[in-house]
Amino acid sequence: MPAFAKEAPGRVSARQAGVPAPRLDMVDCMTTARWIFPDVDPREVDALATALRIGRPVAQVLRHRGLGDPSAARRFLSPSFDDLHDPLMLRDMPRAIERLRKAIASGEKILIYGDYDVDGTSAVVILTKAIELGGGSAHFHVPHRLKDGYGMRPEVVETAAAEGVSLIISVDTGIRASAVVERANELGIDVIVTDHHLPEAELPPALAVLNPNRPDCPYPEKNLCGAGVAFKLAQALVASKGWPAEKSRRFTESFLKLVSIATIADVVPLTGENRIIVKHGLDGLRDVRNPGLRAILEVAGFTPTRPPTARQVAFQIAPRMNAAGRMDTAKTVVEMFLTSDVSRARELARQFHEQNAERQSVEAEIRETCEGLAIDDSAAGLVYYSRNWHRGVLGIVAARMVERLYRPVFVLSLNPDDGLASGSGRSIPAFHLLEALEAMSDLFVRFGGHHHAAGVTLEPARVEEFRQRFNAYAAAHLSPQDLLPQVEIDAVVELRDIHDRTMQELSALAPFGHGNPVPLFAARNVEIAGPPAVWNEKHLKVALRQNGRTVVVKAWNFANRAGEFASGGRMDVAFALEEDSFYAARGEPAWCVVLRDVRPAEQVRDAVA
Repeated sequence: MPAFAKEAPGRVSARQAGVPAPRLDMVDCMTTARWIFPDVDPREVDALATALRIGRPVAQVLRHRGLGDPSAARRFLSPSFDDLHDPLMLRDMPRAIERLRKAIASGEKILIYGDYDVDGTSAVVILTKAIELGGGSAHFHVPHRLKDGYGMRPEVVETAAAEGVSLIISVDTGIRASAVVERANELGIDVIVTDHHLPEAELPPALAVLNPNRPDCPYPEKNLCGAGVAFKLAQALVASKGWPAEKSRRFTESFLKLVSIATIADVVPLTGENRIIVKHGLDGLRDVRNPGLRAILEVAGFTPTRPPTARQVAFQIAPRMNAAGRMDTAKTVVEMFLTSDVSRARELARQFHEQNAERQSVEAEIRETCEGLAIDDSAAGLVYYSRNWHRGVLGIVAARMVERLYRPVFVLSLNPDDGLASGSGRSIPAFHLLEALEAMSDLFVRFGGHHHAAGVTLEPARVEEFRQRFNAYAAAHLSPQDLLPQVEIDAVVELRDIHDRTMQELSALAPFGHGNPVPLFAARNVEIAGPPAVWNEKHLKVALRQNGRTVVVKAWNFANRAGEFASGGRMDVAFALEEDSFYAARGEPAWCVVLRDVRPAEQVRDAVA
């Protein structure tokens, strides 16, 4: 029987308690939110539009996002491979390259110690391939999510020592594995840690620690994912070979396809260097030679003439890659990318496709159980726990509950192998998960993570104490305003400003994702030009009219709000522009207007007040 909170009189359901609606960037329908409008000087917008020769809507977006300088805006719109940072700027990189080149030259046994998510498995593949390009070879270890849990373990190091390994390179893990690194040192194994997670006060005693988030690291991009840090090591290794510039660039660019997938999957900001990586990586998916990458694209329905967008990577590619580690073992993902056997690659891709379907079913069952539980309307931080939930999907369920309830959430289950409770947490922008866990570190056998995602392991008897302390910490650090979703408007426009040119200019801001969301527009005092049409019992189509221009918009999951669209009524509308393959197939403009939120028009609300 799942446990959530102690029984208390007066508890109500989430809906009855008026729990805020899901986050805007996660779902399509809002019910309660704060609208935040941009504060920009119209003269600056006009100047930027003139300098870049673009329309005002996109100029407003750029200016609102801090790109008012034309030179900075041009760099953003056309991210250049040549603007990737020098990997030697990472603290300890020269030492790491020297040791790795020595190991390759001497034919030493190298072990790459990875993680089981998309970021970790991609990092293993990237570094394995880079070492092969450098003339060496490496074995890899990817922990089993359910049997081993997250992080480096001493028994793996001991086995490696017995097999003659003399160099271990961690990827997407290791920054908080001081005891394991010490054990490796005792066994005569050098360790290079590559990671992006936040370090503890003291770094692990490794030969080299490559992490842009270590306090003494001058590397300018702090938001690399784990595969991004591994890529910087690969980039430095390729550069050290002394090859002609064209050859070095060709091999370095070839890594970006997989790094871009990992960067999107790990939900790091798609700005700065990450934008360069993802932009060039996604462009590279038009020409894929790796059998494993081709296979996973094919099984998800993509072809060279139709490569995925960043959003499609996040929702169609990454889940299939992650499914292996969630439902079985992630080492098969590495195998898929390393094999030269096309048939084997396709077999594994189909297997991941089936595992993803199973994952979706298991996740839905747990999520529905959580949604059916009554909650305390005063709870600011939530902990769900059951002894028998599938531990491979707890992070996804936590994310879905954050979307629904808009507050930090942990979802835990019992590990029958060690008798401990473990699970994952997800958060909202205003709440730093890792800082919260550090404030109650005495509760845990182990924990780790970063701002928005974290994992914990603790004794089952202490789950209730964790629930109470986590809620108390959240209540002390979150204001009522923090617990309201935000509709952050990028630009206020009129419907006549929305046309083919706007969509074309808007596409130059892609790839969209965390840190660079799809721009959100607002049009004020818009007339509802007719009653809404409902389809699939969930969605609406609504005609909007303003100053003689009528636009038919789509409203996903808005059927329960159909009553707000009274014909002839006036509303403020928040909306995005999206590509639409259905319209394109009919020979119409390949884009549509999608509502994100609506509210009574401003002057109507003023009159009522």
